Amino acid sequence: MIEPLAIISTAAAIALVILGVAFLLAGWRVLAGPTLPDRILALDTLSGTAIGFIAVLAVKTGFSLYIDIAISLGLVGFLATVAFARFVMSRATVAERYSENAGGASKKPKVAAKRSGKKDRKGKK
Repeated sequence: MIEPLAIISTAAAIALVILGVAFLLAGWRVLAGPTLPDRILALDTLSGTAIGFIAVLAVKTGFSLYIDIAISLGLVGFLATVAFARFVMSRATVAERYSENAGGASKKPKVAAKRSGKKDRKGKK
């Protein structure tokens, strides 16, 4: 009969190898990613892979503190991804503004009219 600890040890070893390969591939994408969003997604993948790696180590060693570390790494990874996404979006809006004003004439930004149904100061709707 196969011992349960042998199954867990073998499964953990296989999982660590697979996670190691995933970590290397995501690291390659960070370094060689053709665009900035590709690199950001690769960093998010690295974070998720590291969380999986820590979780497998927690199961293999039985040390439950690793789970707390994985949870905090997940929080930091999520916040970093959101921050990078906001950076990319702000960079895109700055580029759009620059391309609109590149014609030489300074244009005022278009402001959408409010349609709340209330009258303005002049008594018009």
